[in-house]
Amino acid sequence: MKHMDSETGKNILIYNNETGVAKRMRPLFEGEGFHMIVAESIKELEDWLKSGRVHLLLIDIDFKEKGKVQGVGLISLVRALSRVPVIVVSANEAKQSTITALNAGADDYVTVACNPLELLARVKSQMRRYTQLVNVCENIDRIYKVDGLVIDDIRRKVSVDGREVRLTPIEYKILRLLVQERGKVLSIDRIYESIWHMQPIGADNTIAVHIRHIREKIEQNPKEPRYLKVVWGNGYKVG
Repeated sequence: MKHMDSETGKNILIYNNETGVAKRMRPLFEGEGFHMIVAESIKELEDWLKSGRVHLLLIDIDFKEKGKVQGVGLISLVRALSRVPVIVVSANEAKQSTITALNAGADDYVTVACNPLELLARVKSQMRRYTQLVNVCENIDRIYKVDGLVIDDIRRKVSVDGREVRLTPIEYKILRLLVQERGKVLSIDRIYESIWHMQPIGADNTIAVHIRHIREKIEQNPKEPRYLKVVWGNGYKVG
């Protein structure tokens, strides 16, 4: 596979290229900062999608063509491998083909007669939506909840039942680690090594002090903790 600019988030893969879309659109698209590459086989298409370096796919297909993976089958294959935006480019102007493509999982459908500037605008629109979706998903993945305990790792804030809790940086890291490993018992040595990145020396007392302080801040009754619990002889856990 050729190199693609994975850092910019502007990599466009074209499959099939029966109508010469790549040749016609390359100067315009690359002038806008997009990097284009053509996959000429199903194997190449699958390899690129699995690589995670494709940010939009233009499928250049004919829904009437027989004898190889085409139309609905091709779109279904793509959707099984990736959630990147899919724009179908086809010589078929029938409304039914548009409906079929969209129902199969394509995000947009244009004909080869489409104005190049319109296709460029559609690509930019789909790319914006995809980028926003990815950002939202990444943000969701960084918010951790255990009942009423919420860690917002984006803003580095902790709250319990809606009440904001102020932790020191070390306390925050310890609690976040335990919440990320919810349900698992983490040994004192494991916690120490994860936070301080060094061999645990005198770790028992150090961790115990921080755990006590965290409990005093997040627990309604620190002596009967709801969230941060000790497993005697083994370590600590949340949940």
